[in-house]
Amino acid sequence: MGYKVAVVGATGNVGREMLNILAERQFPVDEIVALASRKSLGTEISFGDTTLKTKDLDTFDFTGWDIALFAVGSEATKIYAPKAAAAGCVVIDNSSLYRYDPDVPLIVPEVNADAIHGYSKKNIIANPNCSTAQMVVALKPLHDRARIKRVVVSTYQSVSGAGKEGIDELWDQTKSIYNPTDDKPARKFTKQIAFNVIPHIDVFLEDGSTKEEWKMVAETKKILDPKIKVTATCVRVPVFVGHSEAINIEFEDHLDEAEARDILRESPGIMVIDKRENGGYVTPIECVGDYATFISRIRQDSTIDNGINLWCVSDNLRKGAALNAVQIAEVLGQRVLKKG
Repeated sequence: MGYKVAVVGATGNVGREMLNILAERQFPVDEIVALASRKSLGTEISFGDTTLKTKDLDTFDFTGWDIALFAVGSEATKIYAPKAAAAGCVVIDNSSLYRYDPDVPLIVPEVNADAIHGYSKKNIIANPNCSTAQMVVALKPLHDRARIKRVVVSTYQSVSGAGKEGIDELWDQTKSIYNPTDDKPARKFTKQIAFNVIPHIDVFLEDGSTKEEWKMVAETKKILDPKIKVTATCVRVPVFVGHSEAINIEFEDHLDEAEARDILRESPGIMVIDKRENGGYVTPIECVGDYATFISRIRQDSTIDNGINLWCVSDNLRKGAALNAVQIAEVLGQRVLKKG
């Protein structure tokens, strides 16, 4: 016996990826529906070997459905997620709306799967920010061994994190570089993204940080440990898919780089590729389409007593969004609903 699953926002990049991953991982589905706004009504979407036609989210009745994977913005989620939850359908939400709600668990299955039981307060589970998700997968096993005091992270985030508009803008601006008569000014981003990097993601806050940076701090504390100090600099780079992060970690106890490498190799969801030679590391283009969080460049930081540096890369549309949501659904099914 399987589940009745709704994918909300099925025509977007993340919604399509959710459907792909549900099929790839053979999630036990008895019935599935692709939901979208009225303007996308009837759009055909692939689900494994079958084709689904989108239905109207506004008129959909969630009664009798088990799980709804939400891949729409916070404004739409604010309207439809409570309706689905009230109808008895467990919502797994990819927006930022519920991430900081103390009554809603924020889950990365490799890190804090036990928190899943907190869903019952609102019938909603939150999916973390894409940059946070891959980082905490890398931090968790090291934290268990040596207790992390402080994290300094610089991100190199792909344009797909800004949705289809971000992808289109990079593509159009790149083409326009070679055709000067076809100027493509910045619209989605604050400055030209083609052949450039932009140290600004989301809005600025009063302390000079951006909201994306604040998210990494707040979410790491909620998911992993409130005692960990985190400081982040988040940068948009001209890469289509795949977020990268340079992470500096300060521990309470000494952790040798060789032991750190061994720990990470044995940890769920992680693939270590760390050879000190040309090409002995992973870049974003190589992680696209993969489930793993890749770790490279593991080395001691000699400037502090107990420090490690590492390089972390992951497909942000997968682990950063769609895959993590499906993994949450798997944990929910295995530990709570127990139908599949």
